[in-house]
Amino acid sequence: MSQVYERLAEHLNHLPGGYPRTESGVELRILERLFSPEEADLACNLGMIPETAEQIGQRLGMDAGPLADRLDSMAKRGLIFRSSKGGQTSYMAAQFIMGIWEYQVQSLDEGLIREVNEYLPHIMRDVWAGTETKQLRVVPVEESLEPEAGVMPFDRAEELLESQSKIVVAPCICRREHRMTGQGCGRSEETCLVFGGGAHFYEENGLGRPISVEEAKRILRKSLEEGLVLQPGNAQKPVSLCLCCGCCCQVLKHVKAFDRPAESMHSNFLARVDPESCTACGACEDICQMDAVAVADEAAEVDRDRCIGCGLCVHACEFDALSLVTRERQYEPPKNVVETYTRIAQERGLM
Repeated sequence: MSQVYERLAEHLNHLPGGYPRTESGVELRILERLFSPEEADLACNLGMIPETAEQIGQRLGMDAGPLADRLDSMAKRGLIFRSSKGGQTSYMAAQFIMGIWEYQVQSLDEGLIREVNEYLPHIMRDVWAGTETKQLRVVPVEESLEPEAGVMPFDRAEELLESQSKIVVAPCICRREHRMTGQGCGRSEETCLVFGGGAHFYEENGLGRPISVEEAKRILRKSLEEGLVLQPGNAQKPVSLCLCCGCCCQVLKHVKAFDRPAESMHSNFLARVDPESCTACGACEDICQMDAVAVADEAAEVDRDRCIGCGLCVHACEFDALSLVTRERQYEPPKNVVETYTRIAQERGLM
């Protein structure tokens, strides 16, 4: 295998999202599937700061015209990120998670799915579990919050939607790849909401379709019926909102296997049971995506080390026996995605 894929793997591992090496070399096989040697070499020369084709060409000693064509081709295939502002197009590296993998949602094949599923546990163990700052967080479903509760706007999903100037909905790559390999759960696929510059990228490259705020809210309401966890990007101004199930979501299903999932997710809430009102019907236990609720003889009990404060159990309870309470230690997300990835890079010793 060409050494250029070794270099690209090291380059991706020095981005905040990481790309850890393995004994099996599966991470190299993934890159070989996605990148030609020439594309891999070019990707090694892109960082997280957007640059125009002229700037990149000047740095690499390449003609800007043909270079822009190559960069556009790579962006269309989700290998790098492209953005436009004021008539000027810029390019930058894409992380593998969240980025290159998610951008393959419309071009999946079983070989890529198989190898990425072999590889993802390494990312969860070596990167996700190893940093205090995560790429995603959890916000509760609106219906689980008390109307008078003093909840910050960044913890209210509908307010996050209302603040967006552009929204694109795309298929959930996790549920799509599970369905393609015969392991689907039957929940809706078209549920990933992307905002801002990311929304433009998704639309331009045929990864999703633009929708209104009202349609986005309808998707939220349907996700509640299907028992999906709301996971926006970990910022007060996120660039995405994922609607996830514990059986398919590559984050939730791996976090679920941890002894204390609550320690690996950013959430400001915790479910609480009123034993006097609880009938031990089991609805809360059935809908919990983290196995955080167990029903004993007389009432349900919440394991605070497993509860991620999504609020699904509160909505599922017909007897008002469950409520969300704020955790003692409140988490304030980074202001924007740049601050998020700066924190992760610092925690990984990259800065």
